[in-house]
Amino acid sequence: MNTLPYADDVIVETGDSPDACVIWLHGLGADGNDFLPVIPQLGLPDSMAIRFIFPNAPVRPITINQGYKMPGWYDITSLAIADRQDAPGIEASSQRIQHMIDQQQEQGIPLDRIVIAGFSQGGAVALHVALNYARPLAGVMALSTYLPACSDVEHSENRSVPVFMAHGSQDDVVLTRYGEMSATALKQQGFAVEWHEYAMPHSICPEEIADISRWLQTLLQ
Repeated sequence: MNTLPYADDVIVETGDSPDACVIWLHGLGADGNDFLPVIPQLGLPDSMAIRFIFPNAPVRPITINQGYKMPGWYDITSLAIADRQDAPGIEASSQRIQHMIDQQQEQGIPLDRIVIAGFSQGGAVALHVALNYARPLAGVMALSTYLPACSDVEHSENRSVPVFMAHGSQDDVVLTRYGEMSATALKQQGFAVEWHEYAMPHSICPEEIADISRWLQTLLQ
């Protein structure tokens, strides 16, 4: 497993000449190193050469934190974080991730081998990107998150994109009901959503990691 520099992003390649890519977005206040320890825990077979890219969100003032500056994909203005969403911020971050997808295609990784993943804020952006990109991706993994109100799922052409959603039943940051409502809304629009709920707070757990590993292997092997 090789860790490589890539501008401000963190890249891990699980083998030589990767033929698949997972772009994984961290949550509010974290950085691109946040999910690095998960990669070996996935226990992916040696035959899978995947490029994991962990972008760093820009540092910005966060309204709910008295304007304190921290890494964030968009602003949060309310304790009910799925309400009063920062649509311009979500769209700006989505444009950046779409540019990264374009770069990976230019480097030889086909679109149907690119997965967008994210936790919390990062998961909201991941959903927005996958549902609004020009063509379907391999899949989207949305962890402890919600579907942004600005995502136009009704007119999305990407209903074939597999959606993995997971949430903690004890989450008091992004309430479980936000994730459940998002999964229901996507299912009602014809998306294939795989929903998982775990006895955990706003975090990840071994059972979730095992399910993620199975899902990625199904998509990318």
